[in-house]
Amino acid sequence: MTIAYWCVLIAGLLPLLTIVIAKGGRRDFDNAEPRAWLEKQSGLRRRADYAHRNHFEAFPFFAAGVIIAQQVHAPQNILNLLALVFIIARVIYTVLYLGDKPTLRSAVWGIAYLSVIGLFALAGLTH
Repeated sequence: MTIAYWCVLIAGLLPLLTIVIAKGGRRDFDNAEPRAWLEKQSGLRRRADYAHRNHFEAFPFFAAGVIIAQQVHAPQNILNLLALVFIIARVIYTVLYLGDKPTLRSAVWGIAYLSVIGLFALAGLTH
């Protein structure tokens, strides 16, 4: 399996990290209505939930970019690099989100987004 495919797996697991932070350690967590419970949270837990949601939003675009680039046999080293940039940016994004650094978080979000655009551009230039 390529590094880029491993990155897809990691991207798929990132939401678990943030939801554990959002829900973890609270005795009043309501698993019958977790979204309603999460909406009542504030501070770190709310930011962790929002990061969790954003990971799910970013995942399909990234996964599609990797899969399409792989299908057209884009240069693997560039594909791997772009996928790694995405993952590194998303991890930093998460740390900044949890740390309540919205301006830096948005800048890093942009880097991740541009890396996915790069995957599609790479695929387009290859095919």
